[in-house]
Amino acid sequence: MFRARQRLGTEPLRVLFTTTAEPLATAQTPGAFWRGLRLMAVDGTCWDVADTPANEAAFGRPGNSRGPDRSSFPQVRMACLVETGTHLVLDAELAGCRTGEVTLVGRLPRSCGPGQLVLAGREFLGVPLWRAFTATGADLLWRVPANRVLPVGRRLRDGSWLSRIHACTDPARSDPVTVRALAYQLNGTGRAAEEYRLVTSLLDGRRYPARQLAALYHERWEAEAVFAELKTHQRGARTVLSSKTPDGVVQQIWAHLLVHRALRELMWRTAVTQHLDPDRISFTETLRSARRSVTVTPGSFSP
Repeated sequence: MFRARQRLGTEPLRVLFTTTAEPLATAQTPGAFWRGLRLMAVDGTCWDVADTPANEAAFGRPGNSRGPDRSSFPQVRMACLVETGTHLVLDAELAGCRTGEVTLVGRLPRSCGPGQLVLAGREFLGVPLWRAFTATGADLLWRVPANRVLPVGRRLRDGSWLSRIHACTDPARSDPVTVRALAYQLNGTGRAAEEYRLVTSLLDGRRYPARQLAALYHERWEAEAVFAELKTHQRGARTVLSSKTPDGVVQQIWAHLLVHRALRELMWRTAVTQHLDPDRISFTETLRSARRSVTVTPGSFSP
């Protein structure tokens, strides 16, 4: 098995993922669209990999926040573009943990385009990345860091306002990006006094009301749910990827993404036939069923 995996390499799995990673949601898929825009999210995570000299040299080992020691395992960083309504991973970038999430997410606009609304966390807000995504025709709804100043250019009727953001490489502030900002608070969380701010490329306050955008932003957390499906349920909680070589590690991750794609497509097709929201179908039950089918009739389930 090991030699067969070595002969196969990583590229066939990456190409298979790339050629099959297409959106599935339709206008009838609950929670997949908002005002005609397909909901997407970008985020990143890390995989623990086998503690070998080769893996550490290739991927690096993060520091330990609890002291001067380093983490127990080398790590691979992964950034993904997710279709929130189906939990399908539509694009992914892999690198060692020394490569930042912003760098990896900066390679994902290649899979974006008009008719999409891309959601992202506050760590990604920056002019170069914003422009990279909006240049594709996609619209954005991203959270704002607490220390970011958003001057009011013009206040809109729904309480949002037009503002400008600047790149840190533009000290003269001569090349701004116009955004629409909105602020809100969450009730019933015990942190009601905390203010959340978002910026969006959707500048029309009448067509895209601020209250609805604030309520929509929670869809960003669907990306976190995808990472839980991949790393906790599919791989196994606290399980380290077993491959002792960098090529084997990357191959395993692409394989996990392919299996996840197959499971999620199966769930979506089941939801369509049963007229259900895909979120109403259990990922863990689908995974167990697929594992049983592979055990009883090998080859019956394949991405």
